[in-house]
Amino acid sequence: MNILLFGVSNVGKSVTGRLLAGLLGYSFYDLDDEVKKDQNTTLEEFVSTGTLMKRDAVRCRILNHLVCRNENKVIAVTPLSYIKDIRHLFSSPDVINIELTDSAENIFDRLVFSDENDVMYNDDDYKNLHKDHYLEEIRADLEWYGSVYSVIRNRFHISGRTPEETAAELIKRFHLCEDTGA
Repeated sequence: MNILLFGVSNVGKSVTGRLLAGLLGYSFYDLDDEVKKDQNTTLEEFVSTGTLMKRDAVRCRILNHLVCRNENKVIAVTPLSYIKDIRHLFSSPDVINIELTDSAENIFDRLVFSDENDVMYNDDDYKNLHKDHYLEEIRADLEWYGSVYSVIRNRFHISGRTPEETAAELIKRFHLCEDTGA
């Protein structure tokens, strides 16, 4: 069974996905990490190469490869604008697709930054100084990716829950369990 978590940046796909995989006894993959390994680069370098369409094609190729692995897994999927290469996953009986959403304000509260070496860090002073800008960007992302992911039937609004609460609620809401896969 494959559980794919979609959503905008900083919505909580990776943290929630890792916890969900642990609760289910599944493997966990973060598409960003898999791209870095596959391309032998940092995310900073990767997002500076080619076009978004070409980068999404690389991401989709890697995602398709991960889904084909014969194991139960949860995958945190990088936001994708071009999804034609993974459309078949939205109707696959072996894949549960879930779009995680939250309010722009809650996503802003979780906002973290990364340096050129992909090291994550918090800078609340900078973040709060530019709050209006970041909220505008998050709202635009929610609108854009909401339209891109309209093919995903399963949506879960985090509503400010902790990652632990979110993972537990996903198990209940979508009837996920280790024994049956779904």
